[in-house]
Amino acid sequence: MKIQVMGSGSWGLALARLVALNGHEVSVWCRHEDNPDALRETRESPDFLPGVKIPDSIEIVTETDPSVDMVVLAVPSHVMRSVLENHTFSPETIRINVAKGIENETLLRMDEVIHAVHGDCPVVVLSGPSHAEEVARELPASVCAAGVDEAANNAVQHAFQSSYFRVYTTSDIVGVELGGSLKNIVAIAAGVCDGYGLGDNAISALVTRGLAEISRLGVAMGAEQLTFAGLSGMGDLITTCLSKHSRNRAVGQRLAQGMTVEEALSASPMIAEGVRTTQSAHALAAQMGVDMPITHQVYRVLFEGVNPKEAITALMTREAKSEQE
Repeated sequence: MKIQVMGSGSWGLALARLVALNGHEVSVWCRHEDNPDALRETRESPDFLPGVKIPDSIEIVTETDPSVDMVVLAVPSHVMRSVLENHTFSPETIRINVAKGIENETLLRMDEVIHAVHGDCPVVVLSGPSHAEEVARELPASVCAAGVDEAANNAVQHAFQSSYFRVYTTSDIVGVELGGSLKNIVAIAAGVCDGYGLGDNAISALVTRGLAEISRLGVAMGAEQLTFAGLSGMGDLITTCLSKHSRNRAVGQRLAQGMTVEEALSASPMIAEGVRTTQSAHALAAQMGVDMPITHQVYRVLFEGVNPKEAITALMTREAKSEQE
């Protein structure tokens, strides 16, 4: 198949490498300001995937090919709309979203943004516990391909599955998209806990209660409850909260060290989607009437200048409740 990857960050390059090694014809669209010439010449991205060879078969381009069979949208969620508005593809091209975020201005998921801009077209969300750094080194990972078009889901599964990358299919695109986006908020909180040295008990409680509030919002928005016990829910949440590769966890750690939000974000070239997603999730929780205490406290830290220690105390001293609430 002919596959174009939009975005030359770590995840875009890791997925391009994966499908190229699977025998597909692959190109990576790279912005001029991201120095495509250097990527062509060195076949390596020292900022995003140091030490990983980009196969010579992958073409590095600055123009899009509207006739490809699949396009992998590996750009940050906050620029997804502008990228889609500036690049068109055939109505038959399968759009594969791998960004994990919710648009701030509209509170739309990425699959909804894709349809809003490109109209009626097949959309599949590829999501799960899969850090680019490990996938690029061919370490085992499993993800979900989610969409309402079964044929498109199966095509993506076939294109991406390999001996080290297992792909499951599901029709619950809402649950998969929300699980992948909202877990980044909990990961910021997990980084704060780790930065303060609060111990394993605190992290375990945070992950568990974080999953509970992600599920609450997801079900209220039409997702299936069981999806959040799967790869794109619990699986992705565990990885993002505990892994040394987690960008969002790293932001939380820096906040615990006394950095401002701006300093924590600028400390790495990697984009931590959880910061913007916190803003969207906080608004969605209010709109849907869903209680999301962890999200609320992360929002207070990120956007209201509340000290992380004060936010932790607020969580621990909330009114006593049943675990089912």
